[in-house]
Amino acid sequence: MNSPAQVLYLSRESLESLDITTGEVIECMEHLIRGLQKSRVWHAPKSVIQPDDSRYMMSTLSAADDPPYLAVKSVVLNPRNTDRGLPQINGLIMVLDSDTGIPVAVVDGNWVTAVRTAGASAIAARRLARPDSRVMAFIGCGVQAHSHLKLFADVFPLQEVRAFGRGSTNRDALCRTAEEMGLVAVASDTAHSAVDNADIIVSSVTITAKIDPFIDPRWLKPGAFISSTDMAIPWMREGMPALDRIIIDDREQESAMPNPMVDTGLISGDITDLVNGQTAGRTRPGERTAFVFRGIALGDLALAGLAVDKARAGSTGEILGPLC
Repeated sequence: MNSPAQVLYLSRESLESLDITTGEVIECMEHLIRGLQKSRVWHAPKSVIQPDDSRYMMSTLSAADDPPYLAVKSVVLNPRNTDRGLPQINGLIMVLDSDTGIPVAVVDGNWVTAVRTAGASAIAARRLARPDSRVMAFIGCGVQAHSHLKLFADVFPLQEVRAFGRGSTNRDALCRTAEEMGLVAVASDTAHSAVDNADIIVSSVTITAKIDPFIDPRWLKPGAFISSTDMAIPWMREGMPALDRIIIDDREQESAMPNPMVDTGLISGDITDLVNGQTAGRTRPGERTAFVFRGIALGDLALAGLAVDKARAGSTGEILGPLC
């Protein structure tokens, strides 16, 4: 399995069997974030194609010397997949040796996307949220809500979860998961009731062509933290100045995008600045803070690389054979 000519396939089932911990997720991602300053990690702004039929097609590219991998992820989001009995988002990650270019692995992109997104949120939350946060609200109750709940429950002393979504099926499933974790679960009827008096709010509304913002940051209590995995699409722009500190994932990537997530004048820095101490995290208990992001490519590399290393060590996954 350790031969560079052998390509490993890691399915979702294989990835879940690796039992990657929240600590490992955060550690591998912060390692690459710090590597950006040392010019040993590189990543490009994501490429996006949006046809007029609500599909969202995206690819990311990142590479590092440690771990010695290059990762390319391709993803398609299609809301019509729900009627087909398929996940709305599907994708794969190809991992190459970053020195030789030899293919190393093909990794399920859905698992990596869910975990690395929650990992980025957790990295920001450890610096921006109150450490005593106990009430967590979810706007959007799909895959991202579940992955965030799992990781955040390992980082914060959560006691209560509020869930609000467009349909009751996902909302009720998230509430059941929270109850199985020993938490109080509340199925909220409105976004306002979900976020009212919450310590942490995660919005993960599906990115579609048209959505009217329906969450007002002015509803949040002093000290609240937002993690918006949906590029702040559901948040009312007129209310964003109520936030004391907004961090994004990557300023270089954001500058290359035609439609900014938030007013650039409100941005305090990006996650690299935050991790490296160049931008302050929470400075006082009553600050309202937010992490707004599109998705950073090095997160895909970090998680895929960690999974490949653990799978090789444990002889997990399927060998596809040499591709070159």
